[in-house]
Formats: sequence, structure tokens, C-alpha cells
Amino acid sequence: MKIGFFDSGLGGLIILKAVAKHLPQYDYEFYGDTANLPYGDKSEAVILALTKQGIFHLFDRGCSLVIVACNTASAETLRTLQDSILTDKYQDHRILGVIIPTVEEVIEARSKRVCVLATKRTIDSGKYEREFAKFTERPEVIGVAESRLVPLIESNEDEAAARIIKEHVIRARAENCDALILGCTHFSLFKDVAREVGWGVVTIYSQDEIIPQKIENYLARHPEITSKLSNTGKREIVLTEHKPTYDRLTAEFLGGVYMGEENQ
Repeated sequence: MKIGFFDSGLGGLIILKAVAKHLPQYDYEFYGDTANLPYGDKSEAVILALTKQGIFHLFDRGCSLVIVACNTASAETLRTLQDSILTDKYQDHRILGVIIPTVEEVIEARSKRVCVLATKRTIDSGKYEREFAKFTERPEVIGVAESRLVPLIESNEDEAAARIIKEHVIRARAENCDALILGCTHFSLFKDVAREVGWGVVTIYSQDEIIPQKIENYLARHPEITSKLSNTGKREIVLTEHKPTYDRLTAEFLGGVYMGEENQ
């Protein structure tokens, strides 16, 4: 059995690369729904249907644990997926998201005022605010919706994306935030740029630095899952639509086997 990663685009490869580096012994498969990105401007019903399709693919490909490495999907559909899919045929499988581990990390640092930079759907969902609200000592949360970054990053327009990231960090500083969450896996590519502008005043939380240890901790608590995982170090990638600009990213982030496009 493998560990699967689902994302609407290629941002989840950043998370997968970090996890595979931290836990290199396991087999991994990535499903990127590149034909339908971005998810940030889609309805909850559409996001649910597309995410289900990806998770069923990963389950059928032998992934017993799937990480929804998409903040938008995690915010909108994760609980529904866990309640509706993990029954009968897949009751011994697990689906995890990236938002709760990120919130836990910020809580541990005792931040007072946090900016969450994410897609419009993630911000509108209020998911981050609801998760922070579960803690007695919690920061004030400022949600900032950004729709320009994902298309720029997927098109390799790094300079334009970096300028937008810098603008948001400067804004977070101006609003006296002591932390900024990069609430979209794509944004992790620009964590160093964000930290340069933050000058140590604003702590930058990048999910590729949070999720690997969280997964290791989860596997340690669940030997019934860990015992089923294969240990050949294999990596595979499935994209619902391939573009030439993706070749560099798939080679750089994973060095895995590209398995071609999914039939829609």
C-alpha cells in the first residue's frame, strides 16, 4: 500500500517532496487535477465531486492513506469526504488534510495576530477561523483572499508571483501580524521570498515544513496503517492534464515516474 497525495494542481508536489525526503522509505503516488485548476473559484459541490474522483483513483491505486494537499479542498470537503467515503469498501483507509496541522503549529508558537493568505474559497469557508476557535488561547485571524497566484505559479511566472507575495507580507507587517500562513500549497515555493520581506518580525508558516513531521507522528500513532505501507521508495505522478511547463516541476519536485493523463 502507498501514501497518496491529492491536489488541484502541482502545489501538492511541494508537500510530497518534503514528505518523501523526511520519510523516503515509503511508496507515494500523486494525483494532480490539473485539468480543472484552480479550485479556488469553484463551488463547494464541484470541489467535492472533483476531490472524490481523485481520492477514489488513489484508493484504487493502492493508497491506504491519502493527504488532501489542497487547502481549498481541505476547507470545503474534507469532513464530508471522511464521513461519506470511509465506509464499507474503504473503512480501513484514511484521509487527512493540511489545515488542522498548520493551525496546531501556530497555536504551539502562541502567535497573537495571524494573516492567512489563501484562495478565495479557502478564506470564504472560514475553516481556519473555526479551527483556531477550538482553542482557548488563540490568535486573531485575518483572512486574505488571493486569486492571482495559482495561475501565475502554474505558468512559471515566478517574478510576478514573488512580487504579489511580497505585497502581502508587507501588508501583514503593516497590520501588526506576527505570523503569516501560506494557506495554499503553491505558495510554499515563495516562503524564502516571504521571509526576506518579513525580516523576522512576521513568522512565515509554510506547509511543506509542517506536514512531514505531522505524518510521521500520525503513522507512529497508527501502526495498523504503517504496517500495510510498502517500502520500495517508489514515486508516481498522475495529472489529469499535462502541459510542457509541468515537466520541469515534476522532475524537480519528485523525480518520479509520470504516468500520463487521466481519462476524463
